[in-house]
Amino acid sequence: MAKANNGTVTTSMVRSAGIARQYLRQLVERGNLEKVARGVYILPLVWEDELVNLQYRFKKGVFSKETALFLHDLTDRTPLAYTMTFPENYNLTKVKAAGVNTNRAKGKYYSLGVERMKSPAGNEVFVYNIEKTLCDILRPRSGVENSVIAEAFKRYSTSREKNVPLLSEYARKLKVEERIRAYLEVLL
Repeated sequence: MAKANNGTVTTSMVRSAGIARQYLRQLVERGNLEKVARGVYILPLVWEDELVNLQYRFKKGVFSKETALFLHDLTDRTPLAYTMTFPENYNLTKVKAAGVNTNRAKGKYYSLGVERMKSPAGNEVFVYNIEKTLCDILRPRSGVENSVIAEAFKRYSTSREKNVPLLSEYARKLKVEERIRAYLEVLL
């Protein structure tokens, strides 16, 4: 099961397959699996994928801001701490204890632009698409440095995957139209 899932297996996967959880503990004791987080196990020769571990632990989290920029290759900076966005009523105590930078979003904004993509280790995670991410980093109190924002927009402007109409639609919904327009007028 772990081999079929890029070397990762979770308690919920095992339970869904009708296998008793006790076998996970036995495999860890024998050295056939390593426990990397609560309910997340990897094969011994597999590099730990922190992104997928966080995704398994905090299923409602969506990678956002600097982490999404990194995943979409819109920045050279590897995040010191990953950033995830959660629904507005989500309890963030355990997420913050895990060292994750957190944001909350209202229902209609939380699900806007969510997509699945592969982490650098090849596992699927939820992340905001490029256009939603660019709007998010321009919102007041985003905490993203201006140099990171400028670099992201430069890379976006030369990307073949850019979708300016979608970016404009998100900018209108998230009320950052003027800031988006300022960046795009200079770059496009």
